[in-house]
Amino acid sequence: MSAEKNLAPGSEREERLKKLEALKAAGINPYPAKSQRNYSIAQIFSDMEKLEANQTKVIIAGRLREVRGHGNLTFAHLEDASGRIQLAFSQKELGHESYKRLVKLIDSGDFLETAGTIFVTHSGEKSLMVSDWKVLSKAIAPIPNAWYGLKDEDERYRHRYLDILLNPEIKDIFYKKAKFWEVTRDFMKRHGFLEVETPTLETTTGGAEANPFRTHHDDFDLDVFLRISVGELWQKRLMAAGFEKVFEIGRVYRNEGSSPDHLQEFTNMEFYWAYANYEMGMKLTQELYQEIALKVFGRTKFSTKGMEYDLAGDWPKLDYRETVLEKTGIDILKASEEEIKSKLDELQVKYEGNNRERLMDTLWKYCRKSMAGPVFLVNHPKLVSPLSKAKPENPELTERFQIIIAGSEVGNGFSELNDPIDQRQRFELQQKLIDRGDKEAMMPDWEFVEMLEHGMPPTCGFGFGERLFAFMVDKPVRETTLFPLMRPKREEMEKKDSPLKKNK
Repeated sequence: MSAEKNLAPGSEREERLKKLEALKAAGINPYPAKSQRNYSIAQIFSDMEKLEANQTKVIIAGRLREVRGHGNLTFAHLEDASGRIQLAFSQKELGHESYKRLVKLIDSGDFLETAGTIFVTHSGEKSLMVSDWKVLSKAIAPIPNAWYGLKDEDERYRHRYLDILLNPEIKDIFYKKAKFWEVTRDFMKRHGFLEVETPTLETTTGGAEANPFRTHHDDFDLDVFLRISVGELWQKRLMAAGFEKVFEIGRVYRNEGSSPDHLQEFTNMEFYWAYANYEMGMKLTQELYQEIALKVFGRTKFSTKGMEYDLAGDWPKLDYRETVLEKTGIDILKASEEEIKSKLDELQVKYEGNNRERLMDTLWKYCRKSMAGPVFLVNHPKLVSPLSKAKPENPELTERFQIIIAGSEVGNGFSELNDPIDQRQRFELQQKLIDRGDKEAMMPDWEFVEMLEHGMPPTCGFGFGERLFAFMVDKPVRETTLFPLMRPKREEMEKKDSPLKKNK
């Protein structure tokens, strides 16, 4: 086996192509459709004593790694999704021709099916003595770490399959991420919530303030948007329809900038709970986060961006207005736009937009960045909460809560506004912001207002996304995405025009 030779990648590829042709010439299909595998590597380890004692023949399959030749004996490792085991190929056991073909035509990185019996080496390593082998997939490109590795971030993400193959800790992140959403789904169902699916293509985006992606529906000859929330306005329609507890886990799209905490495509969960208010929502979400921490990670203490926090126990509440006043000296209910701008300039905080809502939100984000949490932020101004019910004792504030961890928001919920007249007025204000050029203002949905006129029960809504998971593993959210969006390589871009251009 020549995979360990010190060859340049191009030379290695040429050698492998020759071996591919040699396999075909010998009547061997290098890409068969089926394997006879009857054991995973993990199953072998769990049944080790019985298999070794009975000399049971097992068939395993996986990717060949770390090949080491010693004359008439060759050792390698075989990997499947469950683990790794050492293989021993003996000329005496295989026969001269089979062993010769193996040594000359098979490389590290190939997928093999191997049959044999289990034994333990003198050094204590659990191994398989191979009595028969079959190529399942001939790899004509070598695994790159033999030459240059995948050290560049762009190359790691572009060749994510190799990044995961070479870094078991990366693979473990995605097992944990799957468990993260599994625990979330089980929790919601156990608490009586029905899982639903709502549209991802909308004529009006709703449920959040963000710049959407736009596309075109050819059959209707209609411009539509990819959703920016997990069906908030649709799920609330289900409250009017008579459902009382619903949730959805799904993809969301926002045509905005990237950062360690932000992507344009990500997964969120949102639930809606009839006859509940934001205080009940805080209690439920605290229980959810604590269950995720214990069932996925086995602990409640975490460190994110150098900030230590513990999700156990009851989380304190912080007042939005009082917190901003304490940290900046600005009373956001009384300060003018010019005063807020002046304070942001003084703090050297960049801001976009020229309206009170956006300025207020930017000032708050400055205040939260040093908070380790977990805390519930409450008493948000109505201006930054266009879908939240106002507090009866102070109509300028709302029954809203955000979960703050490691200086960022990782959950948002509120007592949903169900007054159609109030909702119409708030949508009208959002439309004015849009008319003034605010790309993140919420698009009014007048059919939603019509639904509210038919009546929607008191409802608590809440949403959170995979940012929480990224914080728990203390990685940028891009690192916790299997295949983050990449710019095409220059040569690929030169070969083809944009599909959007062709459709115009």
